[in-house]
Amino acid sequence: MERVAIGIDIGGTNTEIGVVNRQGDILLSFRWKTTDFERAEDFVSQLAQAVEKLIANNDWRIIGIGIGAPTANYYTGAIEYAPNMPWQGIIPLQRMTYEATGIPTKLTNDANAVAHGELIFGAGRDMKHFSVITLGTGLGSGIVVDGRVLYGQHGLAGEFGHTQVDPGGRQCSCGRRGCLETYVSIRGIEMTYKELGGIEDLNPRDIYLRAQQGEELARMTYLRTARILGNKLADLVHLFDPEAIFLYGGVANAHPLIIPEAQAEMERQLLKAFRGKVRILPSRLMDRKGAVLGAAALIWEDEK
Repeated sequence: MERVAIGIDIGGTNTEIGVVNRQGDILLSFRWKTTDFERAEDFVSQLAQAVEKLIANNDWRIIGIGIGAPTANYYTGAIEYAPNMPWQGIIPLQRMTYEATGIPTKLTNDANAVAHGELIFGAGRDMKHFSVITLGTGLGSGIVVDGRVLYGQHGLAGEFGHTQVDPGGRQCSCGRRGCLETYVSIRGIEMTYKELGGIEDLNPRDIYLRAQQGEELARMTYLRTARILGNKLADLVHLFDPEAIFLYGGVANAHPLIIPEAQAEMERQLLKAFRGKVRILPSRLMDRKGAVLGAAALIWEDEK
């Protein structure tokens, strides 16, 4: 009987679940709409049914369930006031999942889950100090120090997307203005394109394709995005002195445009002692359902 972990990535739009072995292979997976469930209780009922469906007729022994979700607190096991989720307030999802399935469960912030995945299954296996930046609907970060994901006193460390670029800048869903994720995210890139003169409503993938085809407006959109990111990554380097910074998520698929300019801008902003020492790299989990692997890595890290 093969020992496996369940990895669950909960997003504001979709939830994906997978069965993951110790080698980091996803043996089976599927997804459903998070937004189909207005109540967290109904979502957990669907989750329990999904687990049963995954393990039916398979010779697997589930050793645990790992969950990555926005604003999830590793210490309390709860999703706390997630701005882009269907359910508001404090949702004790770890306890609810355990009660519904009877399987030991761990919960963490979605970006921290990817950092766990990079540490166990990705390029971070040979590193003790690195950071992961997740680029999608928002911007998250997972910070690894001395080979462990940093959680802080209250389990909330790593909200890099809500550091400020411009105090009078774009309105963020968190209530502040000028947060990094309002510039470096799906919505942020779309807004920059429009501000620079774009007439059509395009998503970041289409803007990237146009940039590759030589459209100057699209290229400038990504260059501006990359410079803002690089400037803030210099702050991250000054604080944590990582060996590398990995970019993960849908927006990071444009890394051929983002990374060179972000690296150059970061170097310009760094203190001399840090220059030339920190690499910005695409995550090794990019094409491997990394958020699911990361959630499962919460369980497998105990097997190191």
